[in-house]
Amino acid sequence: MTVEAGVGTAPWHARSPEQALGALGTELATGLDAEEAAARLVRDGRNALPSGARPGLLRRVLRQLTDALVLVLLAAAGLSLVVGEQVDAVVILGVVVVNAGAGLLQESRAEAALSALQAMVRTSARVVRSGTRETVDAEQLVQGDLVLLEAGDKVPADLRLVEERELAVDESVLTGESLPAQKDLQSVDPAAGVADRRDMAFAGTLVTAGSATGLVVATGTRTELAEVQRLVGEVTVLATPLTRILTRFSKVLTVVILVLASLALVVGRLHGQSWSETLPAAVALAVGAIPEGLPAALTITLAIGVTRMAQRKAVVRYLPAVETLGSTTVVCTDKTGTLTENRMSVTRVCAGGEGFDVRVDKAGGGRSLVDDRGAPVVARPGTALWWCLAAGAGGNELVGGGRAVAELAGDPTELALLHSAEAGGLDLTALEGAWPRTAVLPFSSELQLMATRHARPGGGAVVLVKGAVERVLELCAAAADADGGPVPLDPEAIAHEVSGLAAQGLRVLATAVVLDADPDPDPSSETGGLGEEALRGELLLVGLQAMWDPPRSAAADAVATCRTAGVQVKMITGDHPATAVAIARSVGLHDDGAAVVVAGAELALMDDKQHGQAVLGADVFARVSPGQKLRLVQALQAHGHVVAMTGDGVNDAPALKQADIGVAMGVSGTKVAQEAADMVLLDDDFSTVAAAVEEGRGVFENLVKFLTWTLPTNLAEGLVVLVAVLLGTTLPILPTQILWINTTTAVLLGLTLAFEPAEKGAMTRPPRRPDAPLLSRPLLARMTVCGITLLAATWAAFLLEQSAGGTDAVARTAAVNALVGLQIVYLFACRSSTRSAWRLGLWTNRVLLLGVGLQVLAQALLVYAPAVQGLFGTAPLGADAWLRVLAVVALGAVVLAVDKALRTRRSAAEPVP
Repeated sequence: MTVEAGVGTAPWHARSPEQALGALGTELATGLDAEEAAARLVRDGRNALPSGARPGLLRRVLRQLTDALVLVLLAAAGLSLVVGEQVDAVVILGVVVVNAGAGLLQESRAEAALSALQAMVRTSARVVRSGTRETVDAEQLVQGDLVLLEAGDKVPADLRLVEERELAVDESVLTGESLPAQKDLQSVDPAAGVADRRDMAFAGTLVTAGSATGLVVATGTRTELAEVQRLVGEVTVLATPLTRILTRFSKVLTVVILVLASLALVVGRLHGQSWSETLPAAVALAVGAIPEGLPAALTITLAIGVTRMAQRKAVVRYLPAVETLGSTTVVCTDKTGTLTENRMSVTRVCAGGEGFDVRVDKAGGGRSLVDDRGAPVVARPGTALWWCLAAGAGGNELVGGGRAVAELAGDPTELALLHSAEAGGLDLTALEGAWPRTAVLPFSSELQLMATRHARPGGGAVVLVKGAVERVLELCAAAADADGGPVPLDPEAIAHEVSGLAAQGLRVLATAVVLDADPDPDPSSETGGLGEEALRGELLLVGLQAMWDPPRSAAADAVATCRTAGVQVKMITGDHPATAVAIARSVGLHDDGAAVVVAGAELALMDDKQHGQAVLGADVFARVSPGQKLRLVQALQAHGHVVAMTGDGVNDAPALKQADIGVAMGVSGTKVAQEAADMVLLDDDFSTVAAAVEEGRGVFENLVKFLTWTLPTNLAEGLVVLVAVLLGTTLPILPTQILWINTTTAVLLGLTLAFEPAEKGAMTRPPRRPDAPLLSRPLLARMTVCGITLLAATWAAFLLEQSAGGTDAVARTAAVNALVGLQIVYLFACRSSTRSAWRLGLWTNRVLLLGVGLQVLAQALLVYAPAVQGLFGTAPLGADAWLRVLAVVALGAVVLAVDKALRTRRSAAEPVP
């Protein structure tokens, strides 16, 4: 039976760690038995929250029907009933129903697609089961599991803390508090609120500092987060800045349509027409000018873009990011794991004034340490080399469980240090047993180092330290000679050695020790007195370890692609300036003629003006702190840039949130960084950022292509009716026929533009200005020409058929087909602003070809199916009538082609059609 807090006993936060462990049958040293965990999973279910409650079907249908343009259609149906046009009314209502159904379907598909993409970024948890540390899917957690937490983790379930080392947790998702909550193990009052439960860590909160071990006391629907979700309980509505702009546009268009329809009524009455004659004309005008498929088309276009990005390993967490990517002007990227492969390997060790290389056996993959003469070396205990290797491997949580180093997986830097220690002959498993860790100062971006205290065999303690060279040197009092004895520290010689290694692109870490440390200097401190000030002046520098992290093979091409596209790339790293420059050169980001690398220490001394100039001029920033990353982003934004920022650590979160596009790493990134980001890279590869920018541009261009196609076609339909009213003549197209055109072409023709691949020149043009209008003046002029051409073609087909002796029904059928035929021609023209459909390749968008084929079949049905003829007022066309229709379409196609050619010559750089 599941043990529930508050059922016949004290709540979990009111119990001591020992009481909580006992109640759930968990041993602190070994955790749950694997078989018991599996049994509890079957009993209690998965650790997952239910999906948010969706609005009911009726509410969702009403949301589709309350659009301003749809309300105009409903009003048109009512007017048709008033004047006795029951068929028109039924058809209009039928179109509204079909549109609403299509909107519901596309909205559901878009939401499902986004939900599926979010699931790709799964949460894992590190647990202790059967005495072994392992990583499991967070949904597999059960009550009684022991979960290991460290900075950057997302808490996977409600935990009663049983071990804690200066833990701080961001609980704003539950409490609204902006500052992280400091945690301890002391139980609290049973009536304490969530914000006061210092001994608990709750599901969905984010660890910002420290580390801890927590006992799972609630999972899934029994967590505090589930309670919050029940109170909120709704799905986020799919909305983006662009869709909101178009919603406002729809409202403006509604007013314009109503004014024009009213004008048609007035003009009709002035011509002496009855209400039964003028009302259908006003209805036809309103129906013709309304782009019914616009909202659904925009949503599905964005959803298609999101899916395409996911196929290229970029998961978009928020829909507006798709639009913003197309406007990105600067990408600020980390070095390690993004421009490089994050496959660290120690290649050089310097200790006691001697140098050693780490060689890899190409046949077996094993490593060995050799001196500068190439002779194999085994580190002797007590020497500088031995301590250097031990300090690198010290406090490493990857060791354990009897596994060989080659079988381990985890942080690449820690793995590299373990491999180098093993190459030097250290028995890591034996060391772990003989030198147990008693305290830890976790690594952080601010400290730039890590320290651990270990009990020595026979009594006493030793402190092992590893970190950035500059930070470790600040705390050292002396250096070690080859035998491990203290000698005076020579900072200049060390700096020279580090610069030489860094210039080769190597990342250099310093190692240091306190050989005779107090085994327990501060019993009240969770870190055992390992604070920065406690270590200052106590450390003995024992050596350097230099690591090689090869640049990604595609990084140079991706950087070049971004630069060609007018997107600046700036490297922001915590590594040594020389290391940063070497890697920057290898990926084509930096050369001797470019701006000099700027170090974080220099940035800290600059005023705002100097800082702004440095940010704009430099491509490489080294030894940069998280706070400086935020300031860099803000400075770029102040100069009008749209900034994409990559990050993976806890302290990258502020910069990721500040950036226009925050990009987190999916493999190496912390949950804190991923929660703050707009997009997550599943492969941590910089080339994926470039691919996402390209897809973002393609999505935006496809949206503009759809608008370019749909607005003039609807304009033409409205103008056809308005001209008829002004002339006081017969309508060339009936309201029901206009609805047929709008409904079929919006789905079968217009929506196919969403499937257009990004044009080849998408990454050779500069980014779109954020303040640029959605539709440029040249584009509006082109749309106007198209609208007038469609208007003229429709009237020409109608009048030609009348002059040939055709009835009004035949003439209208010809006019409908001429209008649809020219819309198909214009659809192909909208695929690119500068290139013809032939140059693009007809088969590059097979969905478009399928849509055109279905539209042709639909037109045949409209013309020749008796039931459809009666409903829409059409009549069969003979061969001679079809020849006249095709002639009109051909002439209109020539006009559109000439207009496009002239505009292309005048404005070859126009980025959108």
